[in-house]
Amino acid sequence: MMEWFDSWGLTVIVFLPLLGALVMGFIPSGNEDGLKRTALVASGLAFLASIYLVLQFDFGASGYNQYQFEVTETWIGAINASYHLGVDGISLPLLVLSTFIVVLSVIYSWNHWDEPYNPKAFLILMMILATGMNGTFVALDLVLFFIFFEVVLLPMYFMIGIWGDKTPRRIPGFRKEYETRLYAAIKFFLFTLFGSAFMLLGFLALYFESGDVSGVRTFDIPTLTELGATGAFTDPTFAFLVFGALFLGFAVKVPMWPLHTWLPDAHTAAPTVGSVLLAAILLKLGSYGFVRISLPILPDEAMSWAPAIAILAVIGIIYGSLACLAQTDMKRLIAFSSVGHMGFVMLGIATLTDVGINAAIIGMVAHGLITGLLFFLAGSMSHRYHTREMSRLGGNIKLLPIIGGILAFTAMASLGLPGLAGFWGEFMSLVGSYNPLSGLPLGVFRTSMVLGAVGTVLTAGYMLWMLQRVNLGEPSAEWTDHDLGDADRYELASWVPLIVLIVVIGLYPRLVFNSTTEAVTSMVEMVFGS
Repeated sequence: MMEWFDSWGLTVIVFLPLLGALVMGFIPSGNEDGLKRTALVASGLAFLASIYLVLQFDFGASGYNQYQFEVTETWIGAINASYHLGVDGISLPLLVLSTFIVVLSVIYSWNHWDEPYNPKAFLILMMILATGMNGTFVALDLVLFFIFFEVVLLPMYFMIGIWGDKTPRRIPGFRKEYETRLYAAIKFFLFTLFGSAFMLLGFLALYFESGDVSGVRTFDIPTLTELGATGAFTDPTFAFLVFGALFLGFAVKVPMWPLHTWLPDAHTAAPTVGSVLLAAILLKLGSYGFVRISLPILPDEAMSWAPAIAILAVIGIIYGSLACLAQTDMKRLIAFSSVGHMGFVMLGIATLTDVGINAAIIGMVAHGLITGLLFFLAGSMSHRYHTREMSRLGGNIKLLPIIGGILAFTAMASLGLPGLAGFWGEFMSLVGSYNPLSGLPLGVFRTSMVLGAVGTVLTAGYMLWMLQRVNLGEPSAEWTDHDLGDADRYELASWVPLIVLIVVIGLYPRLVFNSTTEAVTSMVEMVFGS
């Protein structure tokens, strides 16, 4: 069993959801139970396979560039591109997070659908999305990474464009009003496509340059990492242009300020499950790309760009918090909060230290759990109240005590309350900023630490303000005569596992650090020599 899993385990985890999508293609649209069960079985088996992978993973041999369950097969021989998959301590928690969130999204969708009512198309898109997300975290070839990275684009575009918010919206420069979903979907598509074009140029440049410095052109990420660690890509113009191209590709996906403007529109317009997957997993593809590709392959340029990344990250933290304080739409407030939370992730990465990068990874996991749950809650409240305006949602905890209580808990986790998962990423990124990698400007990073700490205060401010407006007070007269119905069994089945993990990781962060620490520490030593 183990030998088979060593060779095919990752392939199974990546492509089981796609197989589920193909099977659903042959199931009649009227057979909703069959469609739902197929999606649940496909995503559930992928999750169980990822758990089995964790149980078989050798945490004592999880150093950087030491991949397990690795498979390498010739794919496109003409350009030396291979089907190369592998997992290490950095990608393992993100892969498990991806499979886990997809299962919960399928469970939540069981009885919660947005118009137009078409479970077959929606679930097929969700399974394709899962394949792209899972594949990105285990791809070890730049061509394969790019394909998986781009596979997520179209399913999310259609999720937003078909099942998104239909509210009319006036677009600047156009006389006609358009539905919010169309504007958001096109904006998401164009921004992501813009970044991906630059990312592809960066990959091609690395491919051609690898031939000049080693004699063999390659897209293989471990090989390029070894070349980068030995200082092969030292031409300053080449390194600057390639790192800049990769920066644009990954920063759009994070998203970093000022490339973030697609995110609030996409989150606000997307259906509930679309918002959950976008926040919990898709945003991590960009930050993971920095850790897996940009930093280890171009370490000298990473040091040159690190102060600028730290500054942009802190601007994102402060800007995101202030923007949250200006929101009236609950879902849009949660969307802007992601700009701030991912700012902490990028601040940790910018320190180029083991503390900071560990903080970034646990911050990604925590953000996926917490903000994913917040979007679940916002979607369920919107289904009941038919509005997301916080001014109309006062007294929610009296009308919906279970949902209101979970909302209060999740908001506390989001603001970084000690003992819950959100605390570790923020706290450790600030600690890492106090002592960044030797050679980086202390003034920039320690100032970033102070401003980041101010951002944590602002985060607490807007989360408590949101709770005060939504949960507290007396319910509006327009709701008191309605039986809104509290959380149902499908909602609780998809939320309770998130609540448990938020508490467990908050109290026992080694659940993540056991996986990441050795890989991150050895990467910093290998690439940056400290």
